[in-house]
Amino acid sequence: MRTTGWTRTGAVVAALGVLWVGAAGAAVLTADDAVKIALQRSGQIVNANAGILDARGSLRGAYGGLLPSLSLSYSRAESRTTNSVSSDYVGGVVFPSPPSDLRNTSTTPSIGTTWGVLNLSSWAGLSAARQGLRASRLQRDATRSDVALATRREFYAVVQAIKLAEVSAGALHLASDDERRVKAMFEVGSVSKSDLLKAQVRTAQSEFDLLAAQHAVTVQRVALATQMGIRESELGEVDTLLVATPQTFDEPALLSEAAKNRPDLIAAEAELKSARASLASARMARLPYVTASGSATFSPKSTQTVTPAAGSQFGFGSESDRSLAARVTLSWDVFNLGSIEARIMSARARVDRAREAHDALQRNLASEVHQQILAYTEAVEQDRVAERGLESAVENLKLTQEKYNVGSSTILELIDAQVQLQTAQSNVVKALAAIRVAEAQINRVRGHGE
Repeated sequence: MRTTGWTRTGAVVAALGVLWVGAAGAAVLTADDAVKIALQRSGQIVNANAGILDARGSLRGAYGGLLPSLSLSYSRAESRTTNSVSSDYVGGVVFPSPPSDLRNTSTTPSIGTTWGVLNLSSWAGLSAARQGLRASRLQRDATRSDVALATRREFYAVVQAIKLAEVSAGALHLASDDERRVKAMFEVGSVSKSDLLKAQVRTAQSEFDLLAAQHAVTVQRVALATQMGIRESELGEVDTLLVATPQTFDEPALLSEAAKNRPDLIAAEAELKSARASLASARMARLPYVTASGSATFSPKSTQTVTPAAGSQFGFGSESDRSLAARVTLSWDVFNLGSIEARIMSARARVDRAREAHDALQRNLASEVHQQILAYTEAVEQDRVAERGLESAVENLKLTQEKYNVGSSTILELIDAQVQLQTAQSNVVKALAAIRVAEAQINRVRGHGE
């Protein structure tokens, strides 16, 4: 390899090192830390909290249809009429009144109240709003579980990418050492030109693999930061410790636990109850309802002043301590059936959607639990196979290296052994990451996603 090639290789390795330790000043980010940040800053959590605010507003609106309303008012009115002319007709004779100016002044403090005493539709609407708020809270819990799972998946994708980049960096180091050794042997005539070219191709391929691995690390870090709701520059150094202890899960017990604790299942049930209550409320809107209202006026005053065009000004007025009024009204929206039917159809559509979502979760629960257990078992078995493969690859490389040193093995066989070791190391990393992701999926399916 030319000098520029060695320089390029060193630059690639140095760049990868800078990528790993660029945020060394910050605390190391663990999977639990990433989940904690995501549960605070993820856009999905923000939207879920906004859904709870909407549900609370609906609940308060439902209470507003049942509780009495109270209003206070204070009014002052004044009117003036200039050059008012009137006449009276008495016994066939018209008696005109002289022109005059009129001035009226009134002051009225009052209080009023309205109460829907008996409205079955409003009571059913209150029940629907309560269930809707409960469903929103449970849906937020389900969203938190989904966010936690997605964040752990992205976190272990970053760890896997870093580990694979380390494997690629080790493979590049071996390839560079082999090329130097083959080049020295070629210069003294111990190996052919073909062996040297093969070693150079292996080094170039290792450089390419390392660049791809470095890019994968950056891509996965960006994906993790996006999931957490932060900038990639704020991510810091990621804890790359990747270990897993195999566990045994009892499928019937896991299924029972999931049925009791899964927030999305409970939320779907609450949403179905809310939809049914909304349908009942829409249907009850066809029934009559009773409304009570009352008002009170305190110390109302009214004065009127008349100023004739000719004559003396005179006036009169009225005043009282209070005026009370009450009313009970039986109402029936007989000719509003079009609006009521539209509301009923909309409520029926909501019930159908809620029932289908609820039934889908229930009928797929057993399959989902079984699938996640199979995924975990498969990941554990893959790890065992990968560990055995790694042990064999290490032993094979040792034997091939010894044979190559005594001249009984070719450089191509040595390169193949090194490639097999790199593949085995990558398989172990992928298997360990798959186990951690499978663990997170099982925790989520059992209702312990966080």
